[in-house]
Amino acid sequence: MSTIEGVAQKMLVKHSDDRGYFMELLREDDDMFEHFGQASLSMTFPGVIKAFHYHERQDDIWFFPSGHAQVVLHDLRPHSATKGKTAVYYMGEETPYLLLIPRGVAHGYRVLGTKPVTIVYFTNQAYDPKQPDEFRIAYDDPTIGFDWTTRFR
Repeated sequence: MSTIEGVAQKMLVKHSDDRGYFMELLREDDDMFEHFGQASLSMTFPGVIKAFHYHERQDDIWFFPSGHAQVVLHDLRPHSATKGKTAVYYMGEETPYLLLIPRGVAHGYRVLGTKPVTIVYFTNQAYDPKQPDEFRIAYDDPTIGFDWTTRFR
């Protein structure tokens, strides 16, 4: 799978000692941080696929502090150098990083393994139920054509 223009990763560093660990997630001086809109938390059960959706005005920054997820992005932006490209990221407690998903990039994920996944995400706009900036595409949309099945290697 390829990379998508404007998508960015920030590797996270755990500072561990005999008490546990500390890890910074997002700072106002991070390159990927544009503007604070909202922080949200969601839990999803094993085997669930939550895909696809995209935004016209909103960027997302995703982090999975527990569990494991296969994250799939598909570039819908008409003027992007990577229009029509799909990229896959494996995120979770063993691979701590933030993923910036620009507006116009469809995104979704599948829970991997036998335990639920938790996602914490930050957006540059607060959700407005009167004018939701959220557009849905089926997880099995033929124009994206992503195969969600696990490949045993």
